[in-house]
Amino acid sequence: MMKLIDEFRRGWQGISQPSALFGAGFAGCCLAVATVARWGLAQIRPDVFFTPYIPAVFFATAFGGFRIGIATALAGGALGVAVNFSAAAVDTARFALLLIFWAVCGITVWGVEHYRTMVAQQRQIAKRLIQEEEYRKLIVDELQHRLKNKTSTIHAVLHQVLQEQPQIWASIDHRIRSLSATDDLIARVDVSGCDIKDLLRSELGPYGHVRFNLNGDPLFLPAKLAVSLALMFHELATNAGKYGAFSAASGLLQVSWSVSDDRLNIAWDETEGPTVENVGKPGFGTKLLKSALRPFDGKTEISFLKTGVHCTMQCRIPAS
Repeated sequence: MMKLIDEFRRGWQGISQPSALFGAGFAGCCLAVATVARWGLAQIRPDVFFTPYIPAVFFATAFGGFRIGIATALAGGALGVAVNFSAAAVDTARFALLLIFWAVCGITVWGVEHYRTMVAQQRQIAKRLIQEEEYRKLIVDELQHRLKNKTSTIHAVLHQVLQEQPQIWASIDHRIRSLSATDDLIARVDVSGCDIKDLLRSELGPYGHVRFNLNGDPLFLPAKLAVSLALMFHELATNAGKYGAFSAASGLLQVSWSVSDDRLNIAWDETEGPTVENVGKPGFGTKLLKSALRPFDGKTEISFLKTGVHCTMQCRIPAS
């Protein structure tokens, strides 16, 4: 019994073609129900010969395909001509109605079969996309694993080389650890998202917690937006460490954010850092900052002030 139910479900959903016997049996049941409905209508109007068989053709085609649908249409037409529930004689008008019935059934069979074909194609596309997504996840997991191993190897090699120079080692040890932690965080937020404060603390922590100030209410970021912001914060923090506020002993950073309706506004303000005099041509980092928020209807503006870098980021927060 369960096997028949599963075959019916797979046939109805278009996953697989039912057996010829099962399809013929289903079509017969549809014709029987249509004949009973025709008998009921004959108690009110005896000249309804073919209309009840149109739904039977539709359901038979949807379940068994166009061959079963055509056979059901032929059988329904024959029943409409041969079976009488009144004293009306078979005349030319009934044969004219038969031709109209078959024309309507032809359109119905074509439409249902066309829909079944489109659904089958979409199912194949969905299956291929799922396989590609699984493959992508496998590759990304492997790359993350290799990246983590390389970071650990670099950390071990530098520690071995700088054992006799503890001051230099102390200045880079926590940064390498933080870089590894940031990579792990990006891998995690790619699946579930995270809070914006956790994202910023993970990225800015290596530069010292007294060097930056975070202002804003707790805000959970969906996965895709969190990954984009993580890349942007990493780029800004790296630049601040090389040329900006974090490259000077007295440099400070303040990051503020607010939400208005579904729009997120972030301000990145560096102060007390080196004065930026010459700004070169936009590189990869600048292009990343300018384009990362476009999928979220966002934009990024960067200003190189005398007090330091000022960057504003605006974007839409996805619903999920």
